[in-house]
Amino acid sequence: MNDHPVFDFDNSYAKLPDTFYTRQQPTAVSSPSLIKFNDELAKLLKLDAAAMQSDSGLSMLAGNTIPDGADPIAAVYAGHQFGGWAPQLGDGRAVLLGEVLGQGNERYDIQLKGSGPTPYSRQGDGRAAVGPIVREYIVSEAMAALGVPTTRALCAIATGDLVRRETMQPGAILTRVAQSHVRVGSFQFFAARRDHGALKQLTDYIINRHYPTLADTDNPPLALLKAVVDKQAQLVAHWQSVGFIHGVMNTDNASVIGLTIDYGPCAFMDAYNPETVFSSIDHHGRYAYQNQPGIAQWNMANFAQCLLPLIDNDDEKSLAAAQEVIDSFPAQFAQVYLARFRHKLGLSLEEADDIKLVSGFLDCLAEDKVDFTNAFRSLLLCSVESDAGTDKADALQSLFSSTQAINSWLEQWRTRHEIETNSIESRSELMRRNNPAYIPRNHLVQKAITAAEQQDYEPMHELASVLSDPHSKQPGAEQYALPAKPEEEVKATFCGT
Repeated sequence: MNDHPVFDFDNSYAKLPDTFYTRQQPTAVSSPSLIKFNDELAKLLKLDAAAMQSDSGLSMLAGNTIPDGADPIAAVYAGHQFGGWAPQLGDGRAVLLGEVLGQGNERYDIQLKGSGPTPYSRQGDGRAAVGPIVREYIVSEAMAALGVPTTRALCAIATGDLVRRETMQPGAILTRVAQSHVRVGSFQFFAARRDHGALKQLTDYIINRHYPTLADTDNPPLALLKAVVDKQAQLVAHWQSVGFIHGVMNTDNASVIGLTIDYGPCAFMDAYNPETVFSSIDHHGRYAYQNQPGIAQWNMANFAQCLLPLIDNDDEKSLAAAQEVIDSFPAQFAQVYLARFRHKLGLSLEEADDIKLVSGFLDCLAEDKVDFTNAFRSLLLCSVESDAGTDKADALQSLFSSTQAINSWLEQWRTRHEIETNSIESRSELMRRNNPAYIPRNHLVQKAITAAEQQDYEPMHELASVLSDPHSKQPGAEQYALPAKPEEEVKATFCGT
């Protein structure tokens, strides 16, 4: 027996045929050391956090030793990248060690990202620099704290080795955790090869693992399409509600269980502008904030295309059934989007003109380039009924150069609140839960990255700590709620590959 800590592995994906993956050992690194460990996630996974951070634990999380029960694989998939078809992609710098059963008996993948080359590396080194690893750790854990479905970060490790990007940079490895890493691109790989047998196996696998109630429906593949479309609509509506811009919504980054996956050039908006783009490689704004819902529907159409042979033997019937599901996406998205923004405005009841109220507020923000997060958070301080003749709208008004438009909107908002039956306190609490005070602002993430590149991890730890409780006002954390000063602005983010 090995003397390092043992995951309680219960692997299922590695039992599929080897056309789904390549068995792949991680490449050893020279001197692994801890950047940050996620104790809270370790508890969810039923792991001994202290043992995982020992020398033998870090050796395992760096890929230098393989834990008992692991069956390391690199998964294959295809995908549309910025609309262009790539027939074979895959885990080019990641190895799935295996799956564990966490609390509640829920299954989680344990993956090492930055663990060296695989057959899918496409001439890359399979490694990761510390910057992208720190970004993914901070942002994915911030998303989890915001309640957004996401992959998680268990551990970030410095490898002691340098990787060549534009310059030589310190290397790092992330232990990424997810209920699944299967993507639309996983289905596309087999659909493009007309391997209907593998498509059926993958469909059955996903239904059995993630959507077991669908197995007994009249048409499980069609039911799966509907379920995945629903998950994607909910996910992107959640992104929009917190001002998150993914940056690379390629089909190989579209999770079939509705997780946010791949935090390359992602970013959160400061000033509200629906055309905002951060990714340095998104030259035409394909994945701009306002385009994310439409791209999600496009990705789902590609998923539907994969399932057509399984939905019905009659091509016309299959296409008609799938098309109906895809055509329903805009209305489905609009419904969950409006529900999210109603809650941001403190509204529980549904009124026909609520979308106009939401759009009116966003128009005010766009007109004056007002900070998205702080504007919604400042609504908490606004009175929805007269309070001894005082008005608490000062914090919100101070964000605008001219208050005429926002004051007019506030009157409409207060009038709308008169219809609500909940108490002011419960409405304020609803707003607090849906309007974070703290998000991983680009300039703060960049400061943490810059420090980490010099082996100073304290800024990362402090930022991650604040972001772990994003909805509560934290004394002494005021600086984390401030937008970037002009000289601090980060206007472009990078994939890191």
